[in-house]
Amino acid sequence: MENRDRRVFIKNLGMLGAAAGLSTLLPFDVFAAAKKEFFKISLAEWSFHKALFGGKMTNLDFPLRAKKEFGINIVEYVSPFFNKNETDAAYLKELLTITKNEGIQNHLIMVDGEGELGDLDPVKRAKAIENHYKWVDAAKTLGCLTVRVNAAGSGSEQDVKTAVVDGLGRLTEHAKKSNINIIVENHGGYSSDGKWLSDVMKQVNSPYCGTLPDFGNFKISADKQYDMYQGVKDLVPFAKGISAKTFKFDENGNEPDIDYTKMFKIIHDAKFTGIVGIEWEGDGFSEEEGIKKTKALLEKVLKQYS
Repeated sequence: MENRDRRVFIKNLGMLGAAAGLSTLLPFDVFAAAKKEFFKISLAEWSFHKALFGGKMTNLDFPLRAKKEFGINIVEYVSPFFNKNETDAAYLKELLTITKNEGIQNHLIMVDGEGELGDLDPVKRAKAIENHYKWVDAAKTLGCLTVRVNAAGSGSEQDVKTAVVDGLGRLTEHAKKSNINIIVENHGGYSSDGKWLSDVMKQVNSPYCGTLPDFGNFKISADKQYDMYQGVKDLVPFAKGISAKTFKFDENGNEPDIDYTKMFKIIHDAKFTGIVGIEWEGDGFSEEEGIKKTKALLEKVLKQYS
């Protein structure tokens, strides 16, 4: 090696060494920061359903409580708690102002009671599709990216699947014009069969259509239960969010009936990254305490993957 080349080599080596040394002085690891976070925690409004149905709080109170009491700045709304104000421009503006002023992210709206997207009657199915349009509009106004719907219908497994693929597909085509996702939660009936719902997703076959796997909603009928771990495994490839359901806690802060370590290994192995919503639905603790315990459990999971 010639002297000039040797000097360039030594200079470059020194620069690399300096950079390596500098990284130890930085307040955070820039390389770790570049790694995508496993998930962020949101709060589903249903966690407050007793207070909301009881008139102790309103939909407008919800995002502020999420942030100020629990330190959560991503929220998931539930349609009945809008109290028929979903098309009221002034109401939506007020809600948007509240969240913008506090730096709160409006994540999704869970919609119930607007008809069955899998109704075998094509006229009723068309009406159900149209009933959801106002929620797509509300989501767009509020800055949500997603509307959660139900894949419901009465009839044979195959007939309802065919109808759901049609209803869900048509609603998705409408929503994507507004850049809104339509997602389905396992929420009873055929939709709680992970294989059935994953097949619906494959048939709809749209990047704007996905799932919201819920840990606690795999009861197909009174005498038929789908395995929750298999169900999440079936649905997580299509997931645009996760609903972390809790009903109870043991003395170690774990959900005794849902193995969160096992559940999140399935989710992590599927390479999911996104938002995981707290949905407390138990009776053993107050709504506030249930939310806090669920958040602590999710933070423990996050720590395992940090």
